[in-house]
Amino acid sequence: MRVVIAGAGAVGTFLADDLAASGHEVLLLEKNLDGVDKLPAAPNVELLAADACEFEVLARADLDKADVVVAATGDDEDNLVISLLAKQEFAVPRVIARVNHPKNHWLFDETWGVDIAVSTPHLLSALVEEAVSVGSLVRLLRFEGGKAHLVEVTLAEGSPATDRTIAGLDLPRGATVVAVVRDGHVVVPRGDTSLGVGDEVLLLVTGEREEEVRGLLVGP
Repeated sequence: MRVVIAGAGAVGTFLADDLAASGHEVLLLEKNLDGVDKLPAAPNVELLAADACEFEVLARADLDKADVVVAATGDDEDNLVISLLAKQEFAVPRVIARVNHPKNHWLFDETWGVDIAVSTPHLLSALVEEAVSVGSLVRLLRFEGGKAHLVEVTLAEGSPATDRTIAGLDLPRGATVVAVVRDGHVVVPRGDTSLGVGDEVLLLVTGEREEEVRGLLVGP
């Protein structure tokens, strides 16, 4: 997989090293390498000192051949510009953007070419809520510009989903169970997988089906 990362800060360099160690082809773009505290240690990370907000730079970087672009600079405006260019001008299949300021999170959607927006405060908030919430539907991640979410429900006593199989839930189109965590172990979901109290059910759900799924797993 070819990954292009814009921004050689702590996030960008870690991603570059981690992905390169997994055998992926990584190109790291940074307009000011002199100001970078620590460059990637992996020898197979290609570095290009250039401004990723410029069309000519992205063309020179063969962005049209990238499988994934990660806009990981410390500036939200730059990340939005990079995402938009990657999606609209180079048709990159997957664009992931870092949200630095939580109040800007609403901007990071398909209008700006963002498939997945990563906001650390929002993610931490979701993980805290997931840790303490039983019988509630919690959003963990947003995909496809906000059209789909990874959600989690820990089934409580009285949940309409307990003692039913996944097939028996009759989930709507646009919703699918991707995993069940039971007693600290991941259960690969099948149609005949039965659900019980305390099961953590993870689903991919489109926005228009979220309330229907909430009713099936949480109840009124």
